[in-house]
Amino acid sequence: MEKAAKKFDFTKGYEELESIVQDFESRELDLEKDLPKFERGLELAKKLQGRLKEIENTVQEIERKFSA
Repeated sequence: MEKAAKKFDFTKGYEELESIVQDFESRELDLEKDLPKFERGLELAKKLQGRLKEIENTVQEIERKFSA
């Protein structure tokens, strides 16, 4: 049974990362407790960068298609 790949939702990912950053900025960090949240933030940042690159590539393809 093949599982369909689900695209990463850029908007939801960005909102979650923004929430993590705001939480860190609003209080003193507890390194032990906040380490998983920090790791999640890095994971989201990597996925956001990858998705943004995909979007940029698509825009470039569209521009090339219509610039001819």
